[in-house]
Amino acid sequence: MSFLMDSCLMFFSQVLFFAGGWVFFLKQLFKDYEVHHSVVLLVFSVTFALSCTMFELIIFEILGFLEASSRYFHWKLGLYAILSVLVAVLPFYIGYFIIGNLRFVPQKRHIRVLLTAGTWLGFLYFFWKIGDPFPILSPKHGIFSIEQCIGRIGVIGVTLMAVLSGFGAVNYPYTSMFCFIRAVTEADIQGIEKRLMQTMDMILLKKKRMALAKRERLKQATINKSQGGLWGMISKVTSGNSLENISVLQQDTEAYEELAKQLFLESVDLHNTQERIAYSKTFKGKYFNFLGYFFSIYCVWKIFISTINIIFDRVGKVDPVTRGIEIAINYLGIQFDVKFWSQQISFLLIGIIIVTSIRGLLITLTRFFYAIASSKSSNVIVLCLAQIMGMYFVSSVLLIRMNMPQEYRSIITEVLGDLQFNFYHRWFDVIFLVSALSSIGFLYIAHKQAPEKTMNGY
Repeated sequence: MSFLMDSCLMFFSQVLFFAGGWVFFLKQLFKDYEVHHSVVLLVFSVTFALSCTMFELIIFEILGFLEASSRYFHWKLGLYAILSVLVAVLPFYIGYFIIGNLRFVPQKRHIRVLLTAGTWLGFLYFFWKIGDPFPILSPKHGIFSIEQCIGRIGVIGVTLMAVLSGFGAVNYPYTSMFCFIRAVTEADIQGIEKRLMQTMDMILLKKKRMALAKRERLKQATINKSQGGLWGMISKVTSGNSLENISVLQQDTEAYEELAKQLFLESVDLHNTQERIAYSKTFKGKYFNFLGYFFSIYCVWKIFISTINIIFDRVGKVDPVTRGIEIAINYLGIQFDVKFWSQQISFLLIGIIIVTSIRGLLITLTRFFYAIASSKSSNVIVLCLAQIMGMYFVSSVLLIRMNMPQEYRSIITEVLGDLQFNFYHRWFDVIFLVSALSSIGFLYIAHKQAPEKTMNGY
């Protein structure tokens, strides 16, 4: 296949990825918000397309699809493009929109651009300094080498990946397994709803008394204008007592409203738990319950192996596929074509990793956006999510390299440069262990407190 045909194929695939990012942006992230700036949509879609292109090239590398020179050219082109977006384009626009949301900043275009340029230079300084504490580069690399950018992006991205992986490995079994679901009956729900209705009645009663007291105070104020002397003094005392009663009623009302809020949230939680119990009895629920046990075993194994790797400063030299084939040949006596099956199984494994990584990150980004987005901050948040997404995918390439057979690692090593790859795997193990153990502690406390709330009634 000629270089021109290879380039046309890559361009067509990038257009598809760009369209996918565009649709995801409009149908998921911004379906409840108005898109104020088309540049936000454009930059997000470009970042998504460039990120997916790197994963596509990994698959092509395993399959031997496209010519080797074409793959190398598009590796370099895509890598330089996404680094430019992550280091130059996204930080600049994030600063531009943040400054635009500040009321005390004059909203003249040249002032915003100048302040944004200063903010971007500050970002470059901190971005550069973040790599100083970490042994990520060889001393021979120059200041403006591509390894400098990838090394620092890798530190941030690998940290993010490890945090999400640690939490996900613990949270998925917790949310999908039957044994962690609280027992909820109709009596529990009816009791909470009854207390909620009683609280709402008390709030209405208090507000009614407040309205009557305010009306009485206005009536007394009108009388004060037409009367003086002794009757005026008596009216003032009466008005003062009414004002004091209103203050007490206001405090009582606020306390009841806070209680009603907590009761309402507890009622929603009980209804959700009841729905989970009903869902767990379906075939799909039982399937995810089984997956929960599988991921529980994986989580325990991953925590154990991460601890061993940290204690003994160990990094795997052989990819899991090749290692499994070696065990099958040496210990089980199974004979088959090692090179052929290594390629096929590696393709399947990397494909699963890529699909689950993209799906998991997009789900996380969507939930995070809905949790904190508003009409004013939505543009900044989307650009920040695009920054996180790009760093996440670049770091995924660094870590996926270890899951590939030796002959497929060479092109990634050649493209990414002479990085300290072992450091990133050790750093991932450290952050994953901290994240997983912290998530276990947090979920344990939350699980223990939930029944106490119901029993004690707040």
